[in-house]
Amino acid sequence: MRVGLLTALASVALVCAACTTPPPASSDADVIERTHTTMGSPLELTIVTTDAPRATAAFDAAFHEVDRLDAMMSVWKPGSELLQVNAAAGEHPVTVSPEMREVLKAAIEAGDLTGGKFDVTFGALSGLWKFDAQNQDNSIPTRADIERRLPLIDYHDVVVDDAAGTAFVKRKGVMAHLGGIGKGYAVDRVAAILHNAGFKDFMIQFGGDLYLAGHRGGRPWRAAIRDPRGPVDKAFAALDLSDETFSTSGDYERFFIAGGRRYHHIIDPDTGEPARGCRSVTIVAKTGTVADALSTGVFVMGPEEGMALIERLPDVEGVIVSDRNDVLVSSGLKNRLVMIGAPTDAP
Repeated sequence: MRVGLLTALASVALVCAACTTPPPASSDADVIERTHTTMGSPLELTIVTTDAPRATAAFDAAFHEVDRLDAMMSVWKPGSELLQVNAAAGEHPVTVSPEMREVLKAAIEAGDLTGGKFDVTFGALSGLWKFDAQNQDNSIPTRADIERRLPLIDYHDVVVDDAAGTAFVKRKGVMAHLGGIGKGYAVDRVAAILHNAGFKDFMIQFGGDLYLAGHRGGRPWRAAIRDPRGPVDKAFAALDLSDETFSTSGDYERFFIAGGRRYHHIIDPDTGEPARGCRSVTIVAKTGTVADALSTGVFVMGPEEGMALIERLPDVEGVIVSDRNDVLVSSGLKNRLVMIGAPTDAP
């Protein structure tokens, strides 16, 4: 089993759905917070420190870095490296940055680990399904439309050449998309910036991805896992974390219900339809890249197969809420997870 690149990314260094109120900081330190919207989500940074000017400089550096990554990895911003790679699909490799090569290699490895259930080339389907105000009638793409695009999904078509400094998509029409791993990678980059600036106690929250470093108020940070069928502020479990990442993928963020079935944005690359079997998957790992990719991949794999993968991987733990409302907890979290109450049992 390949875990080399994903494990190596640990050296670089939600909503968890809902975060519990942490204990107060020590009396001689301030809690300094800043928020910046980038990659389509608020990036929220918290540092516990007595040095406010240095924290402000670190915030600015972190936000600049994620904006830079967004310009590089977005499929929406003209001229991005990723769009250039997709435009040259089937024709020629494209010279890209080391960061682009690194995140693409991590995505390929996540595909290997999950048997292709995490697939960086899901972009061929992204225009078919709509989970926003543009889909007011909750329309569902036809099976024929889906099947026409399924042959264009295969992460094996993405080739990264570090020696040449290039990335290449081998077939025309295949589109790489970093939506399932890009924010986690950005979290790792921000964590490296804050660590290198000398901070030990901080929190990074970026969409469904969270990194918690050190302590606050003399104890680890506490994060909570949202109840997939409860109100947005209701959690069913909590976990103390220090120098770990925490990523949750759920079917409750972007979805619609039609014909009694919930259609959500986490698509199974084998069927081209929203994955079935899970309501939420939370991954605890050493890096955001790992946690982000695996929370998606395990969600698509389903509860039993997904938990089996979690148990096989070093430094990876997880909590899965199945579509039957069962809660599966990996062996490494059984003595750490605090159950607040059973998740709400609703469709």
